[in-house]
Amino acid sequence: MPLRPGLRRRTTTRSPIKSSKSSKSSKPSKKTEGRRTAFRAAATSLAALSLPLALTGCTSLDTTAPSAVRAQAASGEKAAALGSVDCRRVKCIALTFDAGPSENSPRLLDILKEKQVPATFFLLGKRHIEKYPELVRRMADEGHEIASHTWDHKILTRLEPDEIREELQRPNEEIERLTGRRPTLMRPPQGRTNDTVHEICRELGLAEVLWSVTAKDYTTNDSALIRQRVLDQAGRDGIILLHDIYQGTVPAVPGIIDALKERGYVFVTVPQLLAPGKAEPGEVYR
Repeated sequence: MPLRPGLRRRTTTRSPIKSSKSSKSSKPSKKTEGRRTAFRAAATSLAALSLPLALTGCTSLDTTAPSAVRAQAASGEKAAALGSVDCRRVKCIALTFDAGPSENSPRLLDILKEKQVPATFFLLGKRHIEKYPELVRRMADEGHEIASHTWDHKILTRLEPDEIREELQRPNEEIERLTGRRPTLMRPPQGRTNDTVHEICRELGLAEVLWSVTAKDYTTNDSALIRQRVLDQAGRDGIILLHDIYQGTVPAVPGIIDALKERGYVFVTVPQLLAPGKAEPGEVYR
């Protein structure tokens, strides 16, 4: 983020003032020094808190962690995890892929099938869903969660409400037409969202899902680097962001899966990660 230009320092020249007490007054009192220390600590804390907000491009963003969703669920409710995985008891992590389907998706689906790993796909409409409808059907048929990444990857916070609504409705309609199931999850482009987006998502029955792990695979085609970036950040309840549209990403996936399985992780879809709770429309999860 570019730094704000600083203020020019005003310099003035003063005649030296002689005083027999000058040497004593130049040293701050213990009380003054204590105030300065407290101010510096507060400023440091404020800067640290502001950093995540600057990275997301949001002035304020409340998100809910998967563990909090599970804790809020009614006690005794069955875990909705294909009847076998309960993330309250095992170490879960979710693979998610944005901006597909693409020409790389068949190979990715082959890998996921071979490794028996479910994923969550946040699909783009224009030039993707409309170009590869058979891959959308295959993703659904093979047990993956199908979600929306908008129609044309427009930054939602820059749009008027009607434009936001269109960006969200069009992919939902196409996905429902192809799979028979309307999406309940969406991921805003670049993670940029605000109160207007939340309200429209609530109207459309959509929850927003961000991420906690990113390989920044849009910056490199180095598969080894993509793999290492994911492994360095991975933790329990992690939501991993990848893009199968980039050439280096799909070759990194087998190594990511194998390494995380060795660490004891179980791969689940985002809804499984939240179970027995569920994502609520208009809320944001990370």
